[in-house]
Amino acid sequence: MSEVTVLSAARQRAAIPLRGRSYMAFALTPEPPIADWLEELDAWLRGSSGFFSGRPVVLDLSAVTLTSSAIGHLISELGTRGVRIMGLEGVAAEKLGPGLPPLVTGGRPAPVESVNARSQPTLGSTPERASTSLLVESPIRSGQAIFHPDGDVTVLGSVGSGAEVMAGGSIHIYGTLRGRAMAGTSGDRKARIFCQHLEAELLAIDGYYRTAEDLDAALRGKAVQAWLKDETLFIAEIDR
Repeated sequence: MSEVTVLSAARQRAAIPLRGRSYMAFALTPEPPIADWLEELDAWLRGSSGFFSGRPVVLDLSAVTLTSSAIGHLISELGTRGVRIMGLEGVAAEKLGPGLPPLVTGGRPAPVESVNARSQPTLGSTPERASTSLLVESPIRSGQAIFHPDGDVTVLGSVGSGAEVMAGGSIHIYGTLRGRAMAGTSGDRKARIFCQHLEAELLAIDGYYRTAEDLDAALRGKAVQAWLKDETLFIAEIDR
């Protein structure tokens, strides 16, 4: 009787429910020579230091020919820059040595709205003062990303789960924040994040971040603001 009971329990434990879930990953495509490409990446990261904070990245190696050890070295170099590689594509499976990320397939291009307020005046025209803020009047749906490195971003609607808002300055969200908000990506430690209803997956300022697991449950659904003091990201309810 006891043996039958054990087998029954084992069968019950084997019935594990599986659920599908999708995440947006950014793809980095290095080009030869790798040393020059890394220098360009360093220059870009100096202006957007928190861009890759806590986000999945796929390394597309279709434009280079690297050995297994060279791939490992490149991944290590990216790791020192805060870029965590979750998978590889554009490389033969036999080149994947021990300790390398897995091969990923089936990726499809996703919309990323890169908004830059800097403008180049045409000859003979009078230079205009560049805008320092971006107003988004529609909701930001899952899978979409808004990137405005030169100032504040204001979203009149909500930010869906899996969506991202990145700003060089502060972020103001007048709806529900269910996705990720990353402010101060250009090194502005005085930047803040404001939202009317907090359900965020991640909040970050100048590379310092808090994930959903780190958020106080008492702040869920509340109007909050987040700010950086020294090396600590604070989140508090906004008094009404």
